[in-house]
Amino acid sequence: MKILTRGLLLLFCLVLPQIASAKKWTLEECISYALANNISLQKTRINRLSAHEDVLQAKADLWPSLNAQTSQSLVWQPFPETGRYTVNNGTVEASIDKVYYNGSYGLNLNWTVWNGNRNRNQIKADKLIEEQAVLDSAMTANSIQEQIVQLYIQILYSADAIDVYKQSLLTSKKNEERGKVMVEVGKMSRADMAQLSAQRAQDEYNIVAAESTLSNYKRQLKQLLEITDNEEFDVLTPTEMRENALQDIPSMSVVYDRALTHRPEIRSQELAIEQSEVNLSIAKAQGLPTISVTSGIGSNTTSMSDNGWGKQMKNNLNMSAGVTVSVPILDNRQRQTAVNKARLAKESSILELRNQHTQLYSTIENYWLQAVTNQSKYRAALTNTESQQMSYEMLSEQFRLGLKNIIELMNGKTNLLTAQQSELESKYLTLYNIKMLQFYQNGDL
Repeated sequence: MKILTRGLLLLFCLVLPQIASAKKWTLEECISYALANNISLQKTRINRLSAHEDVLQAKADLWPSLNAQTSQSLVWQPFPETGRYTVNNGTVEASIDKVYYNGSYGLNLNWTVWNGNRNRNQIKADKLIEEQAVLDSAMTANSIQEQIVQLYIQILYSADAIDVYKQSLLTSKKNEERGKVMVEVGKMSRADMAQLSAQRAQDEYNIVAAESTLSNYKRQLKQLLEITDNEEFDVLTPTEMRENALQDIPSMSVVYDRALTHRPEIRSQELAIEQSEVNLSIAKAQGLPTISVTSGIGSNTTSMSDNGWGKQMKNNLNMSAGVTVSVPILDNRQRQTAVNKARLAKESSILELRNQHTQLYSTIENYWLQAVTNQSKYRAALTNTESQQMSYEMLSEQFRLGLKNIIELMNGKTNLLTAQQSELESKYLTLYNIKMLQFYQNGDL
């Protein structure tokens, strides 16, 4: 017996530190961890870096390009004409070589001096795309934060719902035990007793279902945070939940006006309009001349010459430079098509910006209406729960004295449970919608 006691004590000592050190995540910790580890968000950052590379490339295209090239060829003439004179690389040579090689070496420079400012406008367009990539990352981050808040609130609600069901189960068990005594003394029928047992069983089922729902919400939150270990995961219940649910609700117009200044989806669409204007300038430039400069230096060698490689390179050295002006005359309507499509894209972007304003207003209005409605429900639910609690306690006592029947007792318990559930639902819906209004107003959670 002593050995068993010591073993249990040792096991308790080993398990207790793990239980005590189990981490409970705050909302801020969940958001910070997700923003650092979420895979979808990391992909948007990669897209942003890719867009930055396009900007660097567009800037580099303003400068000349320089290419070095060489070619080496081996020639075989099986039946050369004796005493034949061959002109090779500008030199008349007499050769009867059946096998010989030619080599050429050169440096070529190309530079587009002016092309209607298309290259410079392309830099502007790529910079706008880079800014949009940054905003895409911000939109993804906002979406992740909104999902985290929703799951966090659902976890808190489910945990409180389990507590309510557990309290209800304790009451059901007491009623069941009381019913057994009343059956024994002949004050209750077995049919009424069966209803009490059924109510106890229903409460047990409600607890199992609520725990399953809670586990599923935790799983979804862990997935959003990219947590794959088997450690126990739980969230920290904030203090002053009731006070937070009863706080003043921000004005809808204030929230909307502030949201217009910092929401990334609005700024992204404004950039789309700017980008369409730049693309229109690029399209118009297709009808303007293009001026480019080319230059080169090269030499060549051959085995058919008696001169050495160095002397051939010197004797055959040549340099060139030139200017090319290209003026489009007929382009099969390519310029006009590009201009028209750029204008249509601008009109579409303007309409989409209006649509984004409408969607943003509708979203904020929905959060505001839900906050106001559920806060009113919550205030009423607090009073209703208190009244139903007092009513059920009186019914329970009257039932014990034989003044109320089983139907009245069960109805009272059902009314209390419904009131408690309504209170929880309205409280957490109020908290969620107020939190979303604050997020759209300030950008912070």
